[in-house]
Amino acid sequence: MKPAPFEYVAPTSVAEAVAALSTAGGDAKVLAGGQSLVPLMNLRLARPAVVVDINRVAGLDAIGVRSGLLSVGALVRHADLAAHPDVAGWPLLRDALALIGHPAIRNRGTVGGSIAHADPAAELPAVLSVLGGSVMAVGPRGTREIPAGDLFLGYLTTALAADEILTEVRFPALPGAAGSAFVEFARRHGDFALVGAAAVVSLGRGGKVADARLSLIGVGPGPVGVDLAPLAGKPGAEETWTAGGELAAAACEPDSDLHGPAEYRRRLAGVMAGRALARAAERAR
Repeated sequence: MKPAPFEYVAPTSVAEAVAALSTAGGDAKVLAGGQSLVPLMNLRLARPAVVVDINRVAGLDAIGVRSGLLSVGALVRHADLAAHPDVAGWPLLRDALALIGHPAIRNRGTVGGSIAHADPAAELPAVLSVLGGSVMAVGPRGTREIPAGDLFLGYLTTALAADEILTEVRFPALPGAAGSAFVEFARRHGDFALVGAAAVVSLGRGGKVADARLSLIGVGPGPVGVDLAPLAGKPGAEETWTAGGELAAAACEPDSDLHGPAEYRRRLAGVMAGRALARAAERAR
């Protein structure tokens, strides 16, 4: 199929992009990598009156580290970020980037686009959430920072206003002694994950759990955070990570679909969570 007719705008600055979005009155879509938007338009599941192509906007492809944050411009491609030397200090992000689609998708897809699209099976929203990161958004009312906890509102829905553009994604660094891991299960390599888990674990004196964080994908309308407070003070052992998996399974409410019933996804969430926590703990030692 072909997309419905639309007006094409190619701004060269953030201000021009914001103006185009404002003028469209909520009936515009931002085009970055196009890996999600273009298929939706071709199927006519999305019919924006205006497409605002931000690929010519200067300054949105920068990568840098400052004050313990990895700053990633909205237009940075997945493959470019994965190859950047600064990502070595963010192993959880590096793990997640390797799981995104196929090379062609990683070469074109953008970090900002993945976050703003907010697909519940996408890896980067879970990474941003479990690290406690944030995004910068620019609109007619100025610039604001949106924490990950406030950003993801539901299925394909974020707190970004219709006339705002996401310009930067900020990933905080892990504490020095923490380990992390991202694991997922997909029917075929490169497919959307049926379930995935991003984990961060810190071990304290005696190898006991000092801190543990977990975010799931594929089992809710967005990244699903899991309260792992019951694991605090327990030994960093297999039974502890199994218990973490049980907490994860209880925390999610997946829907049934053509890939499997809800109970299957819930059980899979527990398995993926346990594996992610165990791997993160190994890297924390």
